[in-house]
Amino acid sequence: MTFVSVTRLRLRSIRYLPEFIWRSQRAASQARKTPGNLGVQLRKTAGLTFWTLTLWKDSESMVAFRGASPHRDAMAKLRHWCDEAGYAHWRQDKDVMPAWDEAVRHMRESGKFSQVLYPSDNHRAGRMSD
Repeated sequence: MTFVSVTRLRLRSIRYLPEFIWRSQRAASQARKTPGNLGVQLRKTAGLTFWTLTLWKDSESMVAFRGASPHRDAMAKLRHWCDEAGYAHWRQDKDVMPAWDEAVRHMRESGKFSQVLYPSDNHRAGRMSD
């Protein structure tokens, strides 16, 4: 069984965008090089909302990636930069990247909200805006 991780982050200001993009690209490159990674996809939706979708051989591979730099360094910024942040994880039998609509469904059904310093009304209420 493969392990899937999806994240959704909404920046609270455009002023964080340049460094966010730079750090996101570095973390995506790191993920692609991490042993056990089977795929990485990034996307932008409405406004300043960004998603990541990663596929892993197992959860241990994802945890190793999550705890290493540059990803770890980027995560430290997100509490300040984002007014909405969440993630979902699940296991699947197939070793192919799920479609985005499936990732969004998992986020809506079983996603967890991350702690942010300046939560939006939706984040406080446990709602995903898009």
